[in-house]
Amino acid sequence: MNRFRALVLASFTCFAACAIGRQDTNEPLDPEIVRTFVPGKTTAREVTERLGAPTEVVQLGRRTAYRYDGATTKSTVLFLLLVNFANQDTRSDRVWLFFDEQDLLTHFGTWWGTHRTQYALPWEDVHEASDNQSRDAERPGVQR
Repeated sequence: MNRFRALVLASFTCFAACAIGRQDTNEPLDPEIVRTFVPGKTTAREVTERLGAPTEVVQLGRRTAYRYDGATTKSTVLFLLLVNFANQDTRSDRVWLFFDEQDLLTHFGTWWGTHRTQYALPWEDVHEASDNQSRDAERPGVQR
């Protein structure tokens, strides 16, 4: 019987594995470029020259809004013989820019989050304030 238990335990360790993965959607957005946009001065043409084509263009009557976004997903999986543990953390950067009838920037809003994405297993907290603060400090141009 002891030999059987040893064989079972050995098979558990032989069939255990782990995997990590990362997926990026769109080009990363640069906060430093976005900070150069000046309402009342920057045109839609200048925005597309610096950021490329927007992810989405929304018509608001005679006005227009451009949305730019990028996302990062980090995945971690622990495979055991009978039980598997997995976690997936997706964070995104998003910029909305609003233009008047003359394609002049009126205002914009931003959210920066891709730099906060973490590899973690399900029992780990990926939303700790201290982690977020240290990651924000490491990304130039992000102010919270």
